[in-house]
Amino acid sequence: MEEVKLIKKCIKGDVRAQHILFNRFAPKMLGVCLRYAKNKNQAEDVLQEGFVKVFFSIKNFKGGSLEGWIRRIMVNTSLDEIRKNAKFKKNVSIEKIKEEERKNHIIEGLVAQDILKVIKKMPPGYSVVYNLFAIEGYSHKEIGKKIGISESTSKSQYHRARAFLKKKIETIK
Repeated sequence: MEEVKLIKKCIKGDVRAQHILFNRFAPKMLGVCLRYAKNKNQAEDVLQEGFVKVFFSIKNFKGGSLEGWIRRIMVNTSLDEIRKNAKFKKNVSIEKIKEEERKNHIIEGLVAQDILKVIKKMPPGYSVVYNLFAIEGYSHKEIGKKIGISESTSKSQYHRARAFLKKKIETIK
């Protein structure tokens, strides 16, 4: 079904169209949710909650990339779930963090799934900031506003996440 028609039918509450939209985007969006969730069950819960928000607010979709719009809802829904736990708000000064050089040749040999497994083992604050900065492309200032931490805390968490990732990847090799 053409995307414009699909959206119009979803706005009207057409269950068949909602089912088609869900099936079209759910696999990719589950991948987004998995980056933030503790496990697959939590990711599936966030995915469901995210699609409820999609169907409720699809009337507000102004055009552009439908996938990108849905992705943003999934990221925000994932962050809402994390905020409920609020375990990532530990404020660490950026001045205490040493910048480390990246070792790209180590990462190149790994499969994306291996990296995802390592990211899952990160403390919650590290993984949230890492996902938002390195994968979703948010700035540290935007991350701070989104999750209620300072820009310097976001930078600190990101650098700690990179160090954590590097250490774990080196043990895999």
